[in-house]
Amino acid sequence: VQLQASGGGLVRAGGSLRLSCAASGFTKDYYAMCWFRQAPGKEREGVSCISFSDDSTYYADSVGGRFTISRDNAKNTVYLQMNGLKPEDTANYYCALHIGYYRGSWGYPRMDYWGKGTQVTVSS
Repeated sequence: VQLQASGGGLVRAGGSLRLSCAASGFTKDYYAMCWFRQAPGKEREGVSCISFSDDSTYYADSVGGRFTISRDNAKNTVYLQMNGLKPEDTANYYCALHIGYYRGSWGYPRMDYWGKGTQVTVSS
């Protein structure tokens, strides 16, 4: 299984970015994909998850109302639209894959595969 994230970059505060992550090398009916992030000197934290079976979602409180997660089942791809970016959103963003049934109301599932990160830097 491979996860390829892209879309990171440098943006000013208040700006927007759209991250993408394409998963390949598996075929499952039930799975979910999530975004996590890790800033220098900080622990990794969850950002958002989406189920690929029922479209339910989960968001961290810190990004709710600003970030939107979406999916394209045909492409096994998850997107993270990030609006109203703040300097504190600066981090390396990782996508991850959970194999199995998932509902957004469950929070973050156990992740089975991780991709390499894409850097997001928000200047003030």
